[in-house]
Amino acid sequence: MAESTVAPPPRHRPGRTLTSRAVLVTCAVALVSVLVTAIVAVPLAVRGVERHDREALAAQARLAAEVLRPRLETGRTTDEERIVRQLNAQGVDAYLVRGGVAERPGLPPRVVRRVAEGRNVSTRRVIEGRRTLIEGRALPGGNGVVLTRARPAAPWRQVVPSLWLPLLAGLAAGVAAGLLLARRLARPIRRAADAAARLRAGDRAVRVPVEPPDEVADLAYALNGLAAALATSEGRQREFLLSVSHELRTPLTAIRGYAEALADGVIGPADAADAGRTVLAEAQRLDRLVSDLLALARLEAADFPLEPVPVDLARLAADAGRTWADRCAAVGVPFRAEIPDAPVPVHTDPGRIRQVVDGLLENALRVVPPGAPIVLAVRASGADPLAGGVVEVRDGGPGLTDDDLAVAFERGALHQRYRGVRKVGSGLGLALAAGLVRRLGGDVAAGHAPEGGAAFTVRLPPDPYRTRTSL
Repeated sequence: MAESTVAPPPRHRPGRTLTSRAVLVTCAVALVSVLVTAIVAVPLAVRGVERHDREALAAQARLAAEVLRPRLETGRTTDEERIVRQLNAQGVDAYLVRGGVAERPGLPPRVVRRVAEGRNVSTRRVIEGRRTLIEGRALPGGNGVVLTRARPAAPWRQVVPSLWLPLLAGLAAGVAAGLLLARRLARPIRRAADAAARLRAGDRAVRVPVEPPDEVADLAYALNGLAAALATSEGRQREFLLSVSHELRTPLTAIRGYAEALADGVIGPADAADAGRTVLAEAQRLDRLVSDLLALARLEAADFPLEPVPVDLARLAADAGRTWADRCAAVGVPFRAEIPDAPVPVHTDPGRIRQVVDGLLENALRVVPPGAPIVLAVRASGADPLAGGVVEVRDGGPGLTDDDLAVAFERGALHQRYRGVRKVGSGLGLALAAGLVRRLGGDVAAGHAPEGGAAFTVRLPPDPYRTRTSL
């Protein structure tokens, strides 16, 4: 027995499994999402911090203006100095404007001028090389209070520490989701792989549970259908082998029996000729069976010998009809050939098509009773005589049921059904005929004949050369 050439399944390597790749992809997506979120969130957070600082500085400016309003009319007091020191402790510089003049330098002149004109100020300026928030509140008499707060050179540093924990939590959630998703995706695939391995090991009862999503359900249906088809195919193959072995044993038994009788001298000289003819007939039967088996085995091979040429199907059928008319007459079966006078050109292998016609006629002659007709008919495929041809073999035998028609060209199917019921052949003839016709580019069908029995119809392609020249 030949050793199996199926390679063992490869070992799972890190990073090559569906689970690991799904986790990596999900982590990458989560990381990209975190980065995009950070890119969008940090500027928004920075602006939010700046807005909060500006609002807080504006509130301090309003409060300071209310407190210092009555004091700015007089000279500098200890209350003013105390308020200024408190603001400085909070990182805020306070400037007092009296009579339109700032009491100390450091403010942009435009800010001082606007406060002196009685207008409030809320702006940002660069003071001494630093980005600074400025909030000024005007008071009557050209007086006012201006508060400034310097902004840090990298404001995002204030924001990032408060964002890293939510971003890290999002990344962790993405990794966890990737693990769950990977396991959910890999589980049905692993289950299908296990089922396929069991099928390869010969377990035809294995089935995969059908579960959503649709793609997984389709995979389960396909594997279950494959298991059922394999079980059916192997069952038919076993039946076919049993029937073939029976068919091989029958002629071998007869040949062996006559050979032993001849060797033992049981058959005398007068009966030796009859015994020889019987042995020859059984040997020919055995040869036909072996030839059919070899032809079926080679039929799907690329090197199966076929020689398609232009053929007149009417002439080929007429030649076959003359041969089969004599054979049918010898057993009391009427034979009729329905052949048109005009040629029926097709493109096919004449030897193989004659093999198909002979096989169908032999199959019919085997089952029809004496007096029932056999018909060999030829016609063009359509109204155009150059559209291809049809060969039909009909008989008046017991025929086939509708269930028989569905399996008529499967190896050994009809043989298994009717063995012991009526005369049957090896169970290979119809399968071989169907295979030959399909290899030649035609098709074959089984049906019910008007004569009461079975009808087998072979359609063959036209002769392309004659079709082109006729246009």
